[in-house]
Amino acid sequence: MVLGGGMAAAAVGGDDAVVMQLGGAEGEETVVTVNCPDQTGLGCDLCRTILEFGLRITRADVSTDGHWCFVVFWVVPRSSSIKVRWASLKNRLMSMCPSSYSIPFFYRDVSQPEPGPLQFYLLKLMSPDRKGLLHDVTHILSDLELFRAELADTDSEVCSSPLSAELRKVRTTATVNFDNSLSPAHTLVQIVCADQKGLIYDILRTMKDCNIQIFYGRFRSDKKGSASKGSSGCREVDLFVKQVDGKKVTDPAKQDALRSRLRSETLHPLRVMVVGRGPDTELLVANPVEASGKGRPRVFYDATLALKALGICIFSAEIGRQAASERHWEVYRFLLDDSKEFPLASSLANRNCVVDRARKTLMGCYN
Repeated sequence: MVLGGGMAAAAVGGDDAVVMQLGGAEGEETVVTVNCPDQTGLGCDLCRTILEFGLRITRADVSTDGHWCFVVFWVVPRSSSIKVRWASLKNRLMSMCPSSYSIPFFYRDVSQPEPGPLQFYLLKLMSPDRKGLLHDVTHILSDLELFRAELADTDSEVCSSPLSAELRKVRTTATVNFDNSLSPAHTLVQIVCADQKGLIYDILRTMKDCNIQIFYGRFRSDKKGSASKGSSGCREVDLFVKQVDGKKVTDPAKQDALRSRLRSETLHPLRVMVVGRGPDTELLVANPVEASGKGRPRVFYDATLALKALGICIFSAEIGRQAASERHWEVYRFLLDDSKEFPLASSLANRNCVVDRARKTLMGCYN
C-alpha cells in the first residue's frame, strides 16, 4: 500500500512530497520518502517526528544540494503493540516540508476552519491507584497524538535541585573521524558506534545545534547485533558536510569540539540515576534540549514503562528544565513508592536494577 500526496503535497514539494510504501507483513520495513525544498535542521525534525510515533529507523539516505532534499527512511514499529497511524504521520511530515513557492500560496479549502493558535488543556484524572497507572494514561494520550502536551511550556519551570555532575557523566568510547581528502567541497564525517533508540535523531540534532549542514548522508546498521533482544549491534554513519559559511571543517579545534559532542550525544544522550530525597527514593532522567527549545520525544512514556515493568508505583512526577554545563536539560523526576516486595531505600541492588531497566528501555532494548 502506498500513501502519497494530493492537494496538500502539491502546495509543498510536488505531488509526492511525502510517500510511504507500507510493509506488507508484520516486521517488514515501511519506506518513507521525503522530497521537498531543504532547510536547516529538516532531517532532525523529521527524525524527531518519526520517533514520536514509536518507530525505529533501520536505515536512512539523505541527499541535498542545499536547496532541494531527498530523504529516504526505512522504519519499523519498535513494538508489535504499537499501532502506527500512518496517514497521521504522513500529514505531520508534510507539515514540516518547506513551501516551494517564492510567493504566498493562497489556496485554502474553505470547508476547513483556519488554524488557530495552539491551545493547551489541563487533564485531571481521579482513579484508584495501581501499578502502571501513569504509564497507561500516557499510553492512551500517545495513541491520541497528545504526547507533546506532557512537555509543553516547560521553559519557565526550574528544578528544585541542581543536576549533579554524576548524572552528566558519559562513557568515552566511540569512533568519529574526519576526512577532507575524498571531496573537494565537503568534509566526510564517519561515525561508528553502538546502535540505540533515536541514534539518527541524536546525530542530526547535534549537527543542527552545531550549525553543520549535511549534503549527503548514509546510515547503515549491522544486522548481527539486532538478532537478540538487548543486543544493540553496530551503526555506521557517513556524512558529507559543510559549515554554514559553505566551507569544509578543516580547523582541528572545530573538529575536536564536534567529535567530542558527537561522542557524548551518540553514546549516552540520556542520563539516568536514582537518588535519595529525604527518606524517599527518586528516579532522575535528563536529556539535552535542542537549541530550538524542543525536547526529546517519548522520554516520559519510556520511563513510566520501565517502572511499570518493575512493578513500582509512582507517587509523583515532575518535568522541568535547567541550565548546566552551558546547556539546557529537560529533567524528569519520579518519586517512587517503596514496597516490601521491592524495597528501594534499603537495597542498593534494587536501585541499580531501576537505573538499568530505565536506561535500557530508553535506549530501546525492551521496546
